[in-house]
Order: sequence, then C-alpha cells, then structure tokens
Amino acid sequence: MTATERSFYLRTIVTTLAAPGIFSTTASALRRLYFVRFAFAIVWALVMLTTASELGPLAVTLLVLYPLFDVAAAVIDARSSRGTGSPVLLYVNIAVSLLTAIGVAIASTSGIPSVLRVWGAWAIVAGLVQLIVGVTRREMGGQWPMIISGAISVLAGGSFVVMAGADDPTLTNAAGYAIPGGIFFLISAFRLGRAAKGN
Repeated sequence: MTATERSFYLRTIVTTLAAPGIFSTTASALRRLYFVRFAFAIVWALVMLTTASELGPLAVTLLVLYPLFDVAAAVIDARSSRGTGSPVLLYVNIAVSLLTAIGVAIASTSGIPSVLRVWGAWAIVAGLVQLIVGVTRREMGGQWPMIISGAISVLAGGSFVVMAGADDPTLTNAAGYAIPGGIFFLISAFRLGRAAKGN
C-alpha cells in the first residue's frame, strides 16, 4: 500500500468515525434555527394577511423583510453545517434572496403584478435550493419535510407568476405561502431531535 492510499484510508476512517458527532452538532443547530424560522413565518404571515389586499408601506416592508430573514437564516445554516457538506447552494440562496429583497422593493413601485412575478421567481429558486439541500442531508435525518417543502415552494412560485396576470391580483396567496413552509420547518425541527441526540 502506497503512502497516498494509506492517507486516503485514514481520512476515510476518521471521517466515518467523526460523522455521528458532526451530524449531532449540526442537527442541534439546525433544530434551533428551524424553530425560529417556524415562529417567524407564522407571525409574518398573520401580519401580512392583514394588509395583503393592497401594496401599502407595511406590505412592502414585510415583503422585503422576508427574503432578508431568509438571508440571515441561510448564513446561520451555512456556518452550522460546514462539516456536513459544501455550503455552495446556501451561498446561492443568500445571493438570490438578497437580489429578491432589492427586486421586491423596486417592483413595488410598479404594482402587485410585478411583485408577484419577483416573489414567484424567488419561491421557485429558493424551493429548488431547499429541495436539493434536503436531499444531500438525508443521512442526517429529519429532511423529508424540507424536501417536500422545497417542492411545494417551486409549485407555489409558478402559481404566483401565473396569478400576476389575473385581472385583480392580491398578495393574499403570497402571504399564505409562508404558513405551510413554517409548518414544515416545525416538523423537521421535531424530527431532527433524534439526530441532535446522536441516535
């Protein structure tokens, strides 16, 4: 056996032995993050539903705040899960969500249809990222809710784009979009409890 082969096998053994501890630490951090994301999504949706019929200052502020919160969550996620895989997709999500916040602010000057198109495009891309990240983390456990949520987000995003062409579009469905997402975060948080205990 060559020195290179010995080095490879040693790295493999160390990685295999360390994986349960890494998964446990990451699962614990993600669990806390998912509880926060659930609470934020529900509160945001309830407030947003009160102003979804028009594009006033409060609605615009909330629509810009949501992707910015997603940026913060993705940053925490990337820092918490460094040992479980590449965070490239999370960095993509950070960039896309930042552009979305700017895009929504600009689109709000043109009316609800423009906002729905930006929101829909973001939901599609963010959903794809969430789905793929969930698939890559299946070994950790508790990721099926994230995979399903990502798929639903893609479908919802497409519906927002279609709704933008309606005769009298509103932001009600965009507000409601956060509720199932929040519930899936809560389910995933509970399911991650086992992984967080290292079982």
